[in-house]
Amino acid sequence: MNLLQDLQWRYATKKMTGAPVDQEKVDYITEAARLAPTSSGLHPFKIIEISNPDIKKEIQPLAYNQSQIVDASHLLIFAAYDEYTQERVDSVFQQQAEERNLPLGFADDYKNSLFARFQQQTKDQHFEHAARQAYIGFGLAIAAAAEQRIDATPMEGFDNAALDQYLGLNELGLRSVTILALGHRDTENDWLVNLKKVRIAKENFIINK
Repeated sequence: MNLLQDLQWRYATKKMTGAPVDQEKVDYITEAARLAPTSSGLHPFKIIEISNPDIKKEIQPLAYNQSQIVDASHLLIFAAYDEYTQERVDSVFQQQAEERNLPLGFADDYKNSLFARFQQQTKDQHFEHAARQAYIGFGLAIAAAAEQRIDATPMEGFDNAALDQYLGLNELGLRSVTILALGHRDTENDWLVNLKKVRIAKENFIINK
């Protein structure tokens, strides 16, 4: 199989069976997200991985009672930094120096100019930037799930503030961005499973100059 075939196979699964997904495949999907490129290598997001059925049941009303929340094997909640602090930015460049055997301070000029730009922005602007980085990882996780033949439902329909409070994300300096429900399609009860995939026509999508 190739990536385009994998993407043709996948769809936003509306009904899942509740059958478990092998942890090895979940790990593969989250690793794809971890390896995602991000702006300046900041990687300003984390994944909260949930398989506990009691926790999923408590999250369901926060997500407008969508069935995938409880029928999924795992929920991957992508949560972005609520702001860029000096400590967070410093830690990224320190890790790069240590793991690449570079002298500490090797990129101080760039790091300082980067943080100076962040200082001119609001916390909401920081979060919006971090959330865009989270979506890069989110997209790769969706593609990795398709490659592994694991069904996935991207979900933005939930009460972010309530979920943040429930999971204690505020105390971690994080805000939820989106949810990826992982599971197995219920082919007998999912109204969308056999419908044609519809996307914008290529001639209306690519603008050549």
